[in-house]
Amino acid sequence: MNAETPQMITLTAAAAARVKMLIESSDDKVLGLRVGISTKGCSGMSYVFEYAKEKQPYEEEIDTKGVKVFIDPMATMYLVGAEMDYVEDKLKSGFVFSNPNEKSRCGCGESFSV
Repeated sequence: MNAETPQMITLTAAAAARVKMLIESSDDKVLGLRVGISTKGCSGMSYVFEYAKEKQPYEEEIDTKGVKVFIDPMATMYLVGAEMDYVEDKLKSGFVFSNPNEKSRCGCGESFSV
């Protein structure tokens, strides 16, 4: 990878810790977390997550901070250069993205457009 090519995605320490906890608490043996994009929400697209039991064809594999994240090939162009974080506050908790590809985000923060 040269200096011109952005990393697919990066994970904060909090996101990596949450992925690790999810993997360890799964009833099934899983390799990591799969991240994808779904067409839904008021802005058009939403991030989706599922356990990855195996690497699927054409998936990007991010191995960082002791965890594996697999990027659905249909989501690759929307996630290049994004940072995945995990936040908890009094009202909600979950993975959040700082994504340079987003052009707008809905008011509730659940969906985005590119």
